[in-house]
Amino acid sequence: MLKITNLQKTFNPGTVNAKTALSGLNLTINDGDFVTVIGGNGAGKSTMLNAIAGAFKPDYGTIEIDGVNVTNMAEHRRAKFLGRVFQDPMKGTAPDMEIAENLAIAARRGTKRKFRWGVKKAERIQYKELLKQLDLGLENRLSAKVGLLSGGQRQAVTLIMATLKKPKLLLLDEHTAALDPKTAAKVLEITEKIVRENNLTTLMITHNMHDAITYGNRLIMMDEGRIVVDVSGEEKKKLTINQLLGLFEKASGSEFTSDKALLSK
Repeated sequence: MLKITNLQKTFNPGTVNAKTALSGLNLTINDGDFVTVIGGNGAGKSTMLNAIAGAFKPDYGTIEIDGVNVTNMAEHRRAKFLGRVFQDPMKGTAPDMEIAENLAIAARRGTKRKFRWGVKKAERIQYKELLKQLDLGLENRLSAKVGLLSGGQRQAVTLIMATLKKPKLLLLDEHTAALDPKTAAKVLEITEKIVRENNLTTLMITHNMHDAITYGNRLIMMDEGRIVVDVSGEEKKKLTINQLLGLFEKASGSEFTSDKALLSK
């Protein structure tokens, strides 16, 4: 579903501020894989997601989604392949519009728009059923402005929006990092349910080592713009945080130094 080959990106090349964010990155993800991504600050995690989303063009290398080379495809054109949830709960939604209106916008992504009622009665019934599964009481608040929701409620709505059209690839960029622990756990529970039920191929960046091990069927750890640890299946299920740190140190030749990740132990 996703194939990244020798991806390289240096920001501000030829200056004193030059920073190599991706250094010959190679990654292949199969259809239905749920991959968690962890690494220290500046490891290249978010840069990788931005490259996949088309926020910038890489200096070298290719990106393929479901067999389509999207490396030079405009960001708005490749959006039809992707669903994305950002770290900031304020991104990804229109705060001054109703929950139902936000969902309707997501449902119409990639289709031609016509002058007609924004949200049909049948759609409201559909959205109510979708929101009911979240168990957050939002099914009775379809007319509420999204900007009035809590961070956790907003991320849950954004998850529904990002997956409404069953994207080829779901990108989760530390989407629980700005939430309190209890709310983060609820959003992760909702995430796993949506991913599992829809068999969505997913890349989830997290700073929480416990969550990286607990969720998904595969875990990759990045350092200096490349993948240094890649575990899956039974090996991942049996992994402990200390073992993961040991794998990182052996592969990279240095200690893992992300304060956020270490504090999440």
